[in-house]
Amino acid sequence: MPREVEPSLNEKQFFAKALQENIRLDGRALDQFRALELDFGDEYGVADVKLGKTRVHTHITAEVTTPFPDRPFDGIFTITSELSPMTSPSIELNRPSEIETLLSRLLEKTIRRSGALDTESLCLIAGSKCWSIRADVHVLSHDGNLVDASSIAVIAALQHFRKPDTSTEGEQVTVYTVREREPVPLSLLHFPLCVTFSFYGEGLLGKGGEEEGEVVLVDANLMEEQLREGSVTVGINRHGEVCQIAKLGGLPVDAVALLNCVNVAGVKVKELSKFIAGRLEADAKKRDKGGLMAELRADNDR
Repeated sequence: MPREVEPSLNEKQFFAKALQENIRLDGRALDQFRALELDFGDEYGVADVKLGKTRVHTHITAEVTTPFPDRPFDGIFTITSELSPMTSPSIELNRPSEIETLLSRLLEKTIRRSGALDTESLCLIAGSKCWSIRADVHVLSHDGNLVDASSIAVIAALQHFRKPDTSTEGEQVTVYTVREREPVPLSLLHFPLCVTFSFYGEGLLGKGGEEEGEVVLVDANLMEEQLREGSVTVGINRHGEVCQIAKLGGLPVDAVALLNCVNVAGVKVKELSKFIAGRLEADAKKRDKGGLMAELRADNDR
């Protein structure tokens, strides 16, 4: 299996020296995210997120299907992630890499298992028909911190998506087109996002005497990810409710540092949620040319 090109010894030493002086190579503060861009497509449920040079495209689709036998009153919600070989040299076709597995598991735990989407609202006829909502996450460019960028893309796309309106008569379900009825937004109970922290200890920085020998970075780029000795991903919503904490091996982290990570994540998620809400509002204004009253006016453009 191909391996990612690792940073050279000179890069590693330069990076370690900069970290000892609390400096990041791209000039950001230790707890600062890279420039975030969020764009929506022409159709509902398409979101494109750029976090620095990392780029993630998410597309939400809906179809009427049969619910699972053990959950007759619930609809179906699935998240699938895909990394193509153009993303990174270490990724092969039809062979899930470790990055892809971790990404899909963390998105699953943070968004689906935390009950972000109300699946009961997707039920049309109990035990017979329901909506199946699918979020396809495509990673177009990988420069570190895929989990955070993907969680932003999925939550933004879910908020942006509109499913077709339906009516039920007995066992018959009628699905209306956009021209017949206005599409309906999804019922979201909360909006969890991920914030990933990278830890660097004595293995990279060496022993610093009496000084604190551990540095924590937020939103690591690809080189910072390759050199980190441990990481913690906190899934949390804007109300401060923790959905999951993933600590996958690496450097041991004490309880105080973990609590500090949760507090920082809470602040970051509030900022990100505000940014997403602003972009959604701007997109809604762009789509709405004044509503029905504007269409009925005699002086509109025809």
